[in-house]
Amino acid sequence: MGEQNGSGGTSDAVGEAAAPGAEAGGAADAKRALRARLLAARRATDAAERAYAARALGVSLAGLPELAAARTVAAYVPVGSEPGPRDLAEVLAGPGRRVLLPVLMPDNDLDWALYEGPGSLADAGRGLREPTGRRLGPEAVAEADVVVLPGLAVDGHGMRLGRGGGSYDRALVRIAPEAFTVVLLYDGELVDAVPAEAHDRPVRAALTPGRTVRY
Repeated sequence: MGEQNGSGGTSDAVGEAAAPGAEAGGAADAKRALRARLLAARRATDAAERAYAARALGVSLAGLPELAAARTVAAYVPVGSEPGPRDLAEVLAGPGRRVLLPVLMPDNDLDWALYEGPGSLADAGRGLREPTGRRLGPEAVAEADVVVLPGLAVDGHGMRLGRGGGSYDRALVRIAPEAFTVVLLYDGELVDAVPAEAHDRPVRAALTPGRTVRY
C-alpha cells in the first residue's frame, strides 16, 4: 500500500449513529447531500469488495508505527457497510495495549469501556455492537494515543465527514492534542472538499484499501 501526503488530495447501521436535526445551515445542507451520495455508494458495495477492504485496512492499521508505540487506542466496532475488519479491536490489541470502545449514550455523546475480547461485545441499539464492561466516562478517550474513527469521507485538508449525529465531534474535542487520529474509508471516499463548520476538526490520517494519506 502506498503512502501519500494529503495536501493535494482529491449504510446502514454504523459506528457513528446519526441524529435527525443535529446540523443546520448551508454547510450542513452540503454535508447532507454529500453524505447521501456516499451512503448510497456504500450500500452498492458487494460482499467481496467489503471483505477485500476489511483485510487491506486491517493490514495497514497493524503496520502503522503510531500503533506500535501506542499504549491506549480508542476505536469502534464496524458494522453494516462500514469499512474495516469486523474484529477491529482484535487487530488493534497488543501486549500491554488497552483498546477503548464507545458506548452510545441517550444524548448521542460517547462513553467508553475496555475491550476484553470478542465475548465482551453485545448487540445494542441502532444496529451497533458495544462493549459490556464498566463504563469509564466520556473523558476516557483523552488517554488514547491513537484514535481510529468512523467516517464517510476525508478531504485534502484532513476534514472528516461523519454521519451527522455529532458523537465523534464531541470525542475529538476531548482527545489529547498529540493523539494520532485516523479514519477508515473505502477507495473513492477521499474527496476534494468536505463542507466545514466551526466545530469541525481535521484528522491526522486516512486509510483506504489502496492508500495511506497523512495530513
